[in-house]
Amino acid sequence: MIILRTANRGLPMSDRAPGGFLDGVFDRTLANLRGAWREIALSARGVLSGAPRPDLPEDDVARLRQQMLSCLDGRGGEVTARARAAELGRTYLALNEAGRGRFLRLLASEFDTDHEAVNRCCAALAAAAEPAERIAAERALRTALLPPRVTLLRQFNALPEGVKFLVDRRAELIAIANGDPVLRGLADDLRELLANWFDIGFLELRRITWDAPASLLEKLMAYEAVHEIRGWTDLKNRLEADRRCFAFFHPRMPDEPLIFVEVALVSGIAGNIDALLDEAAPIGNPQAADTAIFYSISNCQRGLAGISFGDFLIKRVVDALASELPRLKTFATLSPLPGFRAWLAAEAERGGPLLPGETKALEALGAGIGAEDADEALLRLLDRPDWADDLKTAAALREPLLRLSARYLLHARTPSGRALDPVAHFHLSNGARVEQLDWLGDRSRKGLQQSAGIMVNYLYRLGDIEANHEAYRDEGRVAASSAVRGLGRAA
Repeated sequence: MIILRTANRGLPMSDRAPGGFLDGVFDRTLANLRGAWREIALSARGVLSGAPRPDLPEDDVARLRQQMLSCLDGRGGEVTARARAAELGRTYLALNEAGRGRFLRLLASEFDTDHEAVNRCCAALAAAAEPAERIAAERALRTALLPPRVTLLRQFNALPEGVKFLVDRRAELIAIANGDPVLRGLADDLRELLANWFDIGFLELRRITWDAPASLLEKLMAYEAVHEIRGWTDLKNRLEADRRCFAFFHPRMPDEPLIFVEVALVSGIAGNIDALLDEAAPIGNPQAADTAIFYSISNCQRGLAGISFGDFLIKRVVDALASELPRLKTFATLSPLPGFRAWLAAEAERGGPLLPGETKALEALGAGIGAEDADEALLRLLDRPDWADDLKTAAALREPLLRLSARYLLHARTPSGRALDPVAHFHLSNGARVEQLDWLGDRSRKGLQQSAGIMVNYLYRLGDIEANHEAYRDEGRVAASSAVRGLGRAA
């Protein structure tokens, strides 16, 4: 059965989501958080003490330091401790950017590990002769190594949206801690704390449909990081019967997706993102589809960077789809090459990536392009926003760019030996293989600027996933189809 999809079914052009609309999603969340924490802070007498000034000047720092110490002293029972944590969080939310930086630096520097206590515990451990003494010394050392700031941060776990608050604080620390060992230490403590709380065993996989709450749909639009969702019509198209969207959620953040994947159910491997997202295309019958195309994976929480969910997400979604739709035989991605254009520029500086025959093809495009500057000419052509629309230019660039993209995927490495392209590394480390290169599969401005319009299909063949993963992890070997390997060897 085929159902025709109309381009604007009941949704006007004003459905597009401007930045202010998306900002409003987070503003409402912040307002709700302040209100909920105020109620908790009011539940314990004497906790509210007046907010510091937004930029947290020096004479307010002493009061904040005492507020943090009060959160750690444990007096007053559980209700009071919870109220103190809520008021500390409200204090932070009332600060401006400069004040928040001072807040985080105070927490990082003055509530770090007591290094002298650690030294004493290490000496006691080294001197321990009896097993009982050693066990006691090890226990004391573990206690000394725990910074007081971690104890304080854990108190937010008991607050409404407290875990989300900590996730967002780590996102801020990642942004400001570069090169600062004190702030980096606080960011690392938060990462370890969150990694324990966000163990894969605690996560729930949910399918998101058009019937989901509007607040959740708004967040999908805000968090989409690969192919911008242009408005409600575009979003509805991505949630139609021949599409699937799955996300991981945490029980302490039930309304906040952690990571989500968008899937198209089609016949055969798709090689063009515009065709896949065409709002006017007919809706296919998912029961007749033989291929699931993963075309967008978006991490939603910057504060969870370095805590991996993507590999588990894909495997769980493959299992869910295979169970729901037994006709599906192929599971593949349609992915960009976000580092390809930058790699080309670096290769040109190192001596030129073009072969003699490819240089001649560029010379044929017009006067002024000689063999000595063909590599620079290639980069200049790719800088033209309309090059893909010029049939002659696109035809001349097709062969060299496909060859170079294969070489980039198969051989370009970081100093640590992983694939240079971050998307390639993600899928290769999850056990996929490079199956197919798609010429001008993404003609968007972003696609042309980053990937020269080329897209890649990574194939997840269930019987090969483990072997591919181990070969890449242990030997750096990239699994690839014979067609891609042939392109990479072309000379």
